[in-house]
Amino acid sequence: MKTDATRMMNGLPLDQMMETVAAIKDDPKLARFQFRNSNRWVGGGENRSTIQRFYGAGREDDSRDAPFTFTNGEPPVLLGNNEGANPVEFLLHALAGCVTTTLVLHAAARGIRLTKLSTELVGDMDLQGLLGLDEGVFPGYESIRIAMDVEADCSDEELEDLMAFVRGHSPVCSTVCKPVPVVIERVKAAGAA
Repeated sequence: MKTDATRMMNGLPLDQMMETVAAIKDDPKLARFQFRNSNRWVGGGENRSTIQRFYGAGREDDSRDAPFTFTNGEPPVLLGNNEGANPVEFLLHALAGCVTTTLVLHAAARGIRLTKLSTELVGDMDLQGLLGLDEGVFPGYESIRIAMDVEADCSDEELEDLMAFVRGHSPVCSTVCKPVPVVIERVKAAGAA
């Protein structure tokens, strides 16, 4: 008896996942993606990022009818009005989301069914670096700790192996752990003198 039911693991469609992996193996150019973000300053510590289009799987993506908008703000102690989470908090959000998604994806690929997954992140920072008060102080996070509460239908050893794999394969974790070159350049708007 034929069924149209989709085989799912951890909320992911397994057949589609395997088809995607096979397509990339056949044509590695499909793995090249370019994500984009546009940001505009509003005032004070408030600015807004807009994310919609990206390039991936060999073409410009048009699946998003409307952009996602994220407001960056600061708490009053950092001269803001709590307009939104601040950028270093968004970094923790991005890291948590990427580590979680990577774990869910690779658990499904390994046939590991997850029953619980929650993550707490803590990052320590000394603002003397940001403020330029001490050139010996790093301006970013000094350390980030990720505590994952995971329950799955596998052994503790398999889970530890999966978590170690995730640390090395999460794109955001990899970017934070082994920073990539970032170029900041000034551009002038068309018609500006």
